Amino acid sequence: MSPVLLFSFVIGYFVLLLGVAWITSRNSNNESFFIGNRSSNWMLVAFGMIGTSLSGVTFVSVPGAVGGSNFYYFQVVLGYLLGYMVIAFVLIPLYYRMNLTSIYTYLDSRFGINAHKAGASFFILSRIVGATARLYLVIIILQLFILDKLGVPFIVTALVILLMILLYTFEGGVKTIIYTDTLQTTGMLVGLVVFIIVIIKALGTDFSGALSMMNEKGYTKIFNWDIKSGSFALKHILGGMFIAVAMTGLDQEMMQKNISVKTQRDSQKNIMTFTGILMIVNFLFLVLGGVLYLYANAKGISAAPDDLFPTIALSDAFSGITGVVFIIALISALFPSVDGAITSLTSCFCIDILGINKQSGTEKEKKGTRLKVHFTFAFIFFIMVLLYKAINDKLIIDFILKFAGITYGPLLGLFAFGILTKRRLKANLIWSVCIIAPLLALSVDLLSSPEWYEKKLHILLGLNTISAKLFNGYKIGYELILINGIFTFLGFLFISRKST
Repeated sequence: MSPVLLFSFVIGYFVLLLGVAWITSRNSNNESFFIGNRSSNWMLVAFGMIGTSLSGVTFVSVPGAVGGSNFYYFQVVLGYLLGYMVIAFVLIPLYYRMNLTSIYTYLDSRFGINAHKAGASFFILSRIVGATARLYLVIIILQLFILDKLGVPFIVTALVILLMILLYTFEGGVKTIIYTDTLQTTGMLVGLVVFIIVIIKALGTDFSGALSMMNEKGYTKIFNWDIKSGSFALKHILGGMFIAVAMTGLDQEMMQKNISVKTQRDSQKNIMTFTGILMIVNFLFLVLGGVLYLYANAKGISAAPDDLFPTIALSDAFSGITGVVFIIALISALFPSVDGAITSLTSCFCIDILGINKQSGTEKEKKGTRLKVHFTFAFIFFIMVLLYKAINDKLIIDFILKFAGITYGPLLGLFAFGILTKRRLKANLIWSVCIIAPLLALSVDLLSSPEWYEKKLHILLGLNTISAKLFNGYKIGYELILINGIFTFLGFLFISRKST
């Protein structure tokens, strides 16, 4: 299909988002931007969060991973279920009881300003790296399959997409994103279902026949009971549980939408509804990966895992409308993960770092500060995307989860220590523990999987022999975040004292 025509659909989709933003952002203020005036519809929030949680990385990387790791990713999804139950029945009541706008305000009331700043800073660091990695993956696909053919440079593509996102988020914030995320999640899920149907028909079979073919290839294997494997079932389930708690329950972007719902009960219904839909959608992404590999094997198509989906979807074998559906679904997956990230980073920096809610000044002055912060984060996103382009490594989903295991560990430790104990912390040592614990977790991970770091960071540390002796072949997987949280918790226990 013509790249010009595909690009015109991208522009049309963006104009639709602008229309939704204009309608929803009228008469908005700082409270609308930060917390949606606490009037969001819980059903819209639950549905829209699917797009935010999955993102463009899931859209291309989860199907692409099926060829090498079957359906093992669903073990992580089962862990998500346990984690979201903790969020719904432990964290949500806490946030509503304290009437929080930023969830990191809890750390201030529990441990003081140092803990507050530490929690907010680790969120900002993790969200910048994770969101820009997701953004890069989708931009590079649009660049390779559409914009390179139009002679548009990568730097222009990145700049225009970020300007698009800025235009529909800078005014309404959360109030607008609740609606745009709902629209975009719909686009992504329609694309997912359409492609499963199209590829199955191209294989000349039906859904049950496709499952049988995938089963013969071993793709549908969900549980891995090899304890030394990085995808061992118990490790994936535990890792998924704590990833959900940390990357949703302790993440300002995700919880900012949840606590914009009027009542605690509605917020809990939102979380559990979202969880059920998320499990179904993730399974469908794995099914899509299976049928894509069946098709690729049948047609002799060879592509990198992250390129498999776009290579097949935009090939000449399918009709032009299929390419349009893919592009719309792809950008529908992209925007929710980026617009929410920029909005939540703005909220976190304004409230937790600058203390804008405690400052004197008019609403107009505070809005001016908020807009400056919003545009600054957009510029940082732009620089980070260019950095990823320079590195040119597209195997990003593994990197995002690894980095999250390092940066969300201190958040997990801080909140766990605050909720599970009544002890107080020595304020001047909080930052030390938050820095040392991730370094210890990183060292353990490095010893268990030295080849991962050799590949990603291009360093040769000669640790393979040490790894074999210390771990007997055991490799740390998604449970890295739990190990990091435990190190942080123990560090806080060491520097704590009984509450008086």
